Amino acid sequence: MKTYEVKDLDLFYSDFQALHNVNLTVNKNEITALIGPSGCGKSTLIKTLNRMNDLIDGCRIEGKIFLNGVDIYKSMDVNVLRKQVGMVFQKPNPFPMSIYDNVAYGPRVHGIKVKGRLDEIVEKSLRNATIWEETKDRLKKSALSLSGGQQQRLCIARALAVEPEVLLMDEPTSALDPISTAKIEELVTELKRMYTVVIVTHNMQQATRISDNTGFFLMGELIEYGKTEQIFSLPKDKRCEDYITGRFG
Repeated sequence: MKTYEVKDLDLFYSDFQALHNVNLTVNKNEITALIGPSGCGKSTLIKTLNRMNDLIDGCRIEGKIFLNGVDIYKSMDVNVLRKQVGMVFQKPNPFPMSIYDNVAYGPRVHGIKVKGRLDEIVEKSLRNATIWEETKDRLKKSALSLSGGQQQRLCIARALAVEPEVLLMDEPTSALDPISTAKIEELVTELKRMYTVVIVTHNMQQATRISDNTGFFLMGELIEYGKTEQIFSLPKDKRCEDYITGRFG
């Protein structure tokens, strides 16, 4: 079942074309990894999936992106879109408030004010992000008191609190140590039972460990896209093969 369909997507920042004719299908309850060298368009693409590029002056998009068959640029309110599509960034970015208030923030914005309901959402989200046991006795403490890896799992809990359908992750482990990285990878693998995940990663081993599908980007083009196993064992395009065997990038 398709969650996202990207069709003939071109993206421009003023005169510069950052994405060229991208076509991509993201399936429900699968993890799709986007790999490629720096500046190749991976993060640009992921930011079109929840319209974060709308915030950039001079950004223009041609082509279509469908979420569950609905054109997100023509037929969907951006607030509805962002409730359905959560985002986790490269560096953990908890709000300077308590652990509890970080997770309750989104539900409150969407009109949930009853404390009992918020308590349930906070606990469920922290459990789903595998950080409940570490935080349940310190929910009133500042989120900034957590370690980097804990902060990133808190940011995942915050994204899950509004019950999205899709989780976008832009290099979520690049600022973390190996132990925290392993915890996040384990978590992401668990989350695909409930969510569709799109992850940008520089770490090709990470892509092979956790993703079902992989797309290789180069200079704004999606060069190759397919099952992760096939991409890494038998890439069809020489440029993809050169990248994953370490000849460049």
